[in-house]
Amino acid sequence: MSDPSTSPILLTPGPTQVPEEVLHALAAPVMHHRTAAFRAIFAELSVGLQKIFCTEHPVLTLAGSGTTAFEAAAVSLISPGQCAVTCANGKFAERWQDLYAAYGIDQVRVDVPWGRPIEPDDVAAALAKTSAAVVTLVHSETSTATVTDIKAIAAVTRRHDALLIVDGVTSVASLPMTMDAWGVDCVVCGSQKALMLPPGLGFVALGPRARKRLKSEQGLPSFHLDLRRWLDAYERGDVPYTPPVNLIRGQRTAVARILAHGLTNVWADTAIRATATRAALRAMGLTLISTAPSDSVTGAFYPPAAAGDVDDGAFRGALRDRHGIHIAGGQSGRLGDFAGRIFRISHMGHVDLVQTRRGLEAIGAELATAGATIDVGAALASFDRVIERRAV
Repeated sequence: MSDPSTSPILLTPGPTQVPEEVLHALAAPVMHHRTAAFRAIFAELSVGLQKIFCTEHPVLTLAGSGTTAFEAAAVSLISPGQCAVTCANGKFAERWQDLYAAYGIDQVRVDVPWGRPIEPDDVAAALAKTSAAVVTLVHSETSTATVTDIKAIAAVTRRHDALLIVDGVTSVASLPMTMDAWGVDCVVCGSQKALMLPPGLGFVALGPRARKRLKSEQGLPSFHLDLRRWLDAYERGDVPYTPPVNLIRGQRTAVARILAHGLTNVWADTAIRATATRAALRAMGLTLISTAPSDSVTGAFYPPAAAGDVDDGAFRGALRDRHGIHIAGGQSGRLGDFAGRIFRISHMGHVDLVQTRRGLEAIGAELATAGATIDVGAALASFDRVIERRAV
């Protein structure tokens, strides 16, 4: 059994674990941002982010969360009186619908039951109803561990004037997503997932159609979130407002680590952790929550227990206190309710197969303690077989 006080393992889908060299970069003395030294760090980070987003176009770095980045994109790329197609299949996609509702923007909503992906035909049907300015959706819906075919949907949106704004919070640097090649107009994410940094930075990648709109239209009323200000500064190699300099320096270190390993290798490593985890959970007799599982995060329903339903809070508390393993529970929204019914395990960023296997072993043990019929040995054997097949 682990000592939870000395060896906690974050298998939560954000914040994720931060590598030691990134922690060192974060702890370095604060530097002034209006200097050549900072601009050099910022320029290096910006180039690295372009490689991770697979784009030759700007990737803006904002002070704030993934929600900050998405709101900035959402308000900057639509103007008063225009309409948005908003696609929701989980808690975070519903948030983007709520965002536009707060701004009074008319929406054609594509609502899909939790655990299912957004289909290209659904987007095409919505676009046939309106001359929408934007389409919003989530690539990897964290709340339901579900991946949507962004490439196919981008092919649909590019036949219209609507810009595709993608929440890539748990897909950037985790899942294959080649922004330019797929024709995606805008991708946003945050620093605390696969980019291996504490929360505090948001990123907005802008394709050529998105940049053109920023140059030609006004957007919704905003100030700090107006991407025109950020893009103007970016084009001068600068930032418009005081940035979190240590986070930017730490992000440069994390991005360099990802690129040194190779982006396609990162994608493959994430996929093998996810594939092996799904095999282990199925061997425990558990049901996955998604019909289109994401490799970023895996979710499973709690099994029946002898004394009734597994208590989510007690179960995850036991994992934390007895094993030093941190995982996530379920959430609730308008279209679904997974609160208390599921648990979720992250495969993103600075986590390895050994830590993932330890987490699954602890999960099996605590489910058995809660009264569920679990064969932990069979689950770990299934996990190991996936890894062995990869090594052949």
